[in-house]
Amino acid sequence: MVGGSGLIGSCLLSELRSSDEISDILLVARSASGISDPKIRELILNFDDLDSHAEELKADIIFSCLGTTTGKTPDANLYRKIDLEYPLKMLHIGMNKGLKQFHIVTSIGADAASSNSYLKLKGELENSLKSSGVPSLHIYQPSFLKGERREKRPAEIIMNILSVIIDPLLIGPLKKYKSIKAKTVAKTMLKQSLKDLKGTFIYPSIQIQNLS
Repeated sequence: MVGGSGLIGSCLLSELRSSDEISDILLVARSASGISDPKIRELILNFDDLDSHAEELKADIIFSCLGTTTGKTPDANLYRKIDLEYPLKMLHIGMNKGLKQFHIVTSIGADAASSNSYLKLKGELENSLKSSGVPSLHIYQPSFLKGERREKRPAEIIMNILSVIIDPLLIGPLKKYKSIKAKTVAKTMLKQSLKDLKGTFIYPSIQIQNLS
């Protein structure tokens, strides 16, 4: 698992730890989590050095919740690495080691042709993933995420408040834009990973909600 310190990642890590179906978790990160759990092993590294840790990255399932913001990562090249290059590198290393499933969080509206740079990058990522040939690919496209982040983002605090008013108004074709709890996304990711599914599966926010 990568991205375990983020909003969805921390929720997913909690789900994985409590699941009787998951026996061994390798948490790949830049810094130690501080978690003490017999299920968890940690691999602390510089993500630019992923290739040199290929032998340690053998897994049946990879969950990628990597992501950043322009506020945290103003450098465009590093931003692209975190949001696109590192997840793809994890996938390719995993496939060389017999990977069975790859689960990743992108975004509602992801589109390589989008004029929005964020959605464009997510769309590029999705296109690369779809052409990878991984036996079981699962792409989760949540809308606005609700949950408690470690770092406080003023804009998201405001959106959390506004979503209480806005969500009931999103009906018909707009229903897909309703906010969704990060914990709901995490529950669906675990649930789908426990099924014997082959092929490429894309889960828009409303489907994530229904599957949870």
